Amino acid sequence: MQKYLKLTLGAMAIISCLLACSNADSTAVEETPSPVTPVQITYPKDSSLAEYVELSAVSAYLEKSFVKASINGYIERVNAKTGQQVASGTLLFTLITKEARAIGNTVNKLDPGFKFSGVSNIHSGQAGTIVEVNHQNGDYVQDGEALATISNRNSLVFLLDLPYELNQIIARNKALEVLLPDGTRLPGSVSGTMPSVDSLAQTQRYIIKIPTGKDIPSGLIAKVRLTKLSHAEAQVLPKSAVLSNETEDEFWVMKMINDSTAIKVNVKKGIESNSLIEVLEPKFSTTDRIIRTGNYGIGDTARVKIQK
Repeated sequence: MQKYLKLTLGAMAIISCLLACSNADSTAVEETPSPVTPVQITYPKDSSLAEYVELSAVSAYLEKSFVKASINGYIERVNAKTGQQVASGTLLFTLITKEARAIGNTVNKLDPGFKFSGVSNIHSGQAGTIVEVNHQNGDYVQDGEALATISNRNSLVFLLDLPYELNQIIARNKALEVLLPDGTRLPGSVSGTMPSVDSLAQTQRYIIKIPTGKDIPSGLIAKVRLTKLSHAEAQVLPKSAVLSNETEDEFWVMKMINDSTAIKVNVKKGIESNSLIEVLEPKFSTTDRIIRTGNYGIGDTARVKIQK
């Protein structure tokens, strides 16, 4: 009898110890505080927002004129140099006929009233830059032969190769800005387009006219920014406030419902800029507190602490 009593008492002692340990563990679990994430908040606001596409454009002179010989003869003097800026009517070449070069001033000595020289002065027909000089002193040229080539300064344009799927945005970008590599910004306007599409790149070429007066070399690559979409009164948030999944087909924000709890709110994203993003749905109040930093990785109904 005493043996069974001892066994019973021992079993009761073991059970008591186990219950005590279990209660202690439960108390420890209950006493473990949930993590609190420090966050910073922002507020929705209305702002004008636009989405852009940036493309490259190349400078080119559409018009070139040729300085041509007016007689058959020898070049006696050359005043043209490649890269030289010339005005309209500038003397570039002096030519002398083969006969005049052979007999010199003999005819005028025999008959002063004859006034024979056999010399022809060739002037530039328009202002521009000499891009090519084809002949030098002593060369024999024929009537109509090209002596030099001048790029018309007033024909400077930028050629933009626009992907055909974006051709509809040209209508809202008649006036635009051309950014040169040195930081210079020039106002431009779309003045025309080529009636063909590159079969490989599927791009259509547009002509951008800029104001005259600035010397820009041919072949210079500039940047042109075209507006794709524009909303005058868009509900915007900082980009860091809007989160997404890996496939970027679901977007959400973390909204404060009180001073220590944030909930997940799914949103519909609109256009975005470098720092802002448009939220189409839902419509937030300007007093709603949205987490701007510290929101990554926290779940729905997360405990947070607002920092300034």
